[in-house]
Amino acid sequence: MASTTKGGTGMRTWMPRQWGVAIVVAALAAVAIGVPTGVVPTGLFGRMTPVLWWNYPVWAAGSVLTGLLAGTYAGGARPRAGERPHGGRALAAAALSALAVGCPVCNKLVVLALGMSGAMSYWAPAQPVLAVASLALLGHALVRRLRTADACPVPAAAAPAVPAAPAPASERAPAAPRGDGR
Repeated sequence: MASTTKGGTGMRTWMPRQWGVAIVVAALAAVAIGVPTGVVPTGLFGRMTPVLWWNYPVWAAGSVLTGLLAGTYAGGARPRAGERPHGGRALAAAALSALAVGCPVCNKLVVLALGMSGAMSYWAPAQPVLAVASLALLGHALVRRLRTADACPVPAAAAPAVPAAPAPASERAPAAPRGDGR
């Protein structure tokens, strides 16, 4: 996936800052998804159902894609006035990863809405679908960001200010008379 752009350079031209952001965000996403869902065993959370085999690759892939997506925002074009980057959608796709790998009966909202038996009967079978949807959305967002990164690059240094052109002679104020009579 190094160059997923049509005619673009993709991640091959990333600056060290972008790679740094990608690595840090991927690590943070791995902790933020893995610890509360019980995929990463800790003393903080207990998981009532066993971690399934597919939870680990979804957790890892979701974390990596989230990090790479964040890296595209670290060095790309700044949004114009009135525009916002669409990072909220990517964050929602990453949250979908957490819902996909989480314990179905540990999610209090699911248990509140469906009950314990409903969480196991309806939510648990839907989790692989959520996992595929999450990874597809994150992958799609990453490809779109990489395709458009070359379209609006950020200049390496701020462009020098262009001096204003002198006003035409007809618009200039008349010169003050000189004291020597000329």
